[in-house]
Amino acid sequence: MNNKTLKYIDLFSGIGGFRKALELLSDDLNRDIECVAFSEIDKYAVTSYKANYNTKDELEIGDIEEFVKDKKNIEELADFDMLFGGFPCQPFSMMGKQLGLKDDRGGLFFSVMKIVNIKKPKYILLENVRNLYTHDKGMTYKRLKTELESHGYNVQEDILNTSNFGLPQHRRRLYIFASRNDLDSSRIKFDSKLIEEHYNQFNNRSINTYKNVMDGILDIQDVDAKYYLSEKIKPTILSNGTKNFKSNSKINQMIARPLTATMVKMHRACQDNYYSQEFLDCECQENYLKNDFSKDEEATHKIRKLTPWETLKLQGFDKGFFVNSSEAGVSNHQLYKQAGNAVSVNTVYTVLDYLIQKEEYVLQSS
Repeated sequence: MNNKTLKYIDLFSGIGGFRKALELLSDDLNRDIECVAFSEIDKYAVTSYKANYNTKDELEIGDIEEFVKDKKNIEELADFDMLFGGFPCQPFSMMGKQLGLKDDRGGLFFSVMKIVNIKKPKYILLENVRNLYTHDKGMTYKRLKTELESHGYNVQEDILNTSNFGLPQHRRRLYIFASRNDLDSSRIKFDSKLIEEHYNQFNNRSINTYKNVMDGILDIQDVDAKYYLSEKIKPTILSNGTKNFKSNSKINQMIARPLTATMVKMHRACQDNYYSQEFLDCECQENYLKNDFSKDEEATHKIRKLTPWETLKLQGFDKGFFVNSSEAGVSNHQLYKQAGNAVSVNTVYTVLDYLIQKEEYVLQSS
């Protein structure tokens, strides 16, 4: 990661969380970057991607599984230094069936490895749900790590929480950093505490940061009526569940719950984020939260879900991204899904800055 142009490939790109982070970082560090290819099969995510990034002259891979079936496709790829990939998390998620590598989507990791085997990038940065680390008593991740190591990479991993990087959302994700063995990057320690400390030293950076949801995430006034819950659905949303499903449903979380791709369906308030207008209008939210409202009392309040723009803010995207995607015809339904599936921009930004600074130190001290 020296001062020459950093070329990269953006796999399972979604709406480009990795790319957005790297573009912001390149501006802050005055570093040249170039995306040589990206892959995504969700047509709505591709619409958002193309509406927000200049993809001219970049190879649009599409379905990576089909792409890697022909070895020639990989060989003709332009060389690149770094591979990003937020490969599908549903096979490992606590909310899914947890089939892991037995699920076709989980097996897409091996499509990535076909590219790695031929192109041998210097660095690989992958993201997935934290449950990948413990899935099948750790055997799933052990196999993934062994696969990377067998291709000549030093592999490190840790779980990072979005809420530690200026985005008020509890979102713990597994990040996997692999560096080619000949680079001696094993001297770089990939550790969540060190990366968090690195973030805390930032000054005058391009990423948007928030202390909590009341610090610029939530819009207080002029929110469309369609985002407010009907009187009929409020008891269901606020409910702690039934005898077969018990939960602790709470609204007005200062640090939001993890965004989900299915939040548009409106789950109970133990899974998704809901806020009362009384809470939003209060002069001191901390004092408001000391009230011990019953479920019946809460049901009399005016309660709403997050807007698509608010969910994108919680992932570190800016207003321009929201506007560009909306003007390109992406519906609110799809924006919710895209925000729920996205990687958190601030987290990736910090990881990349940390790795760049550490690698430069290693090179200078070698």
